[in-house]
Amino acid sequence: MATHRARRLAFPDHMSAEARGAIYMTFGMGAFALEDLAVKQAATDIPVGEAVVLYGLAGALVFALFARLRGQPALHPAIFSKLMLLRSVFEIGGRLFYALALALTPLSNASAILQAAPAIVAFGAILFFSETVTTRKWLSILAGFIGVLLILRPGLEGFRASAIFAVLGTIGFAGRDLATRAAPVSMTTAQIGVLGFSMLALAGAVLLVFSGGASAPQDPVTWGFLAAALLFGMLGYCGLTLAMRTGRIASVSPFRYSRLLFALVLGVLVLGERPDALSLLGSAIIVASGIVVLRERRQPPLT
Repeated sequence: MATHRARRLAFPDHMSAEARGAIYMTFGMGAFALEDLAVKQAATDIPVGEAVVLYGLAGALVFALFARLRGQPALHPAIFSKLMLLRSVFEIGGRLFYALALALTPLSNASAILQAAPAIVAFGAILFFSETVTTRKWLSILAGFIGVLLILRPGLEGFRASAIFAVLGTIGFAGRDLATRAAPVSMTTAQIGVLGFSMLALAGAVLLVFSGGASAPQDPVTWGFLAAALLFGMLGYCGLTLAMRTGRIASVSPFRYSRLLFALVLGVLVLGERPDALSLLGSAIIVASGIVVLRERRQPPLT
């Protein structure tokens, strides 16, 4: 109930659930892009697994504090249900397999495969939530994916057997999001955050085992990057969770593509990168596909 009251305070009454979900998702993807940048900077001083463990544990503690301040138990009894245990498995699997993909395959290929998540989530919405996905919506999702490929432009020579890790990671993230949609209504965003960040810390611990263990940060600035990763990671997680519990899944999921747009901007402003014409074209297609998906609900189906 608290979540629904917050939504009413945050948005005008006439705003559709799809519009609210799109805003939540876009906000979350922007926060995740900033989190990626902070983790990338921290990883120059400490192993990636260590950074994930540290801000995973901190995030779980902060979300637990939020829950307690609102008079809620930090651990909802539903976390031991089959559904939420399955969500945890998907969460850990997505983190681990995608990390392996980044280590064993070119970054562009792994990232391109990951952007198939909206289509997988939309397909899952058909199978498990009986949502109707029109031809126009499928075409919009496909257009967004093409825009992603224009930005990343993975070469055929880069695809190899190890790319299956990226596929498994994408399935893990898609399964996590679908399970988030099916989570009990009584389970608040803070409680889901406690569970999610705990699984994030567990995934980081497994990564540490394979990467050779932790090391003390040598640069004090590293702690600042970890704090930033925690802040933006929590904001992103809240945005993603609210998005997956607001509006129709097939309408909200395509706005995941906005993460690449934020990454593009951060690359220019922070890292000094200069996108070429194809990257700008791909970005425009991604934005257009999201707008079409949002407007499609007012149009007659193209079926």
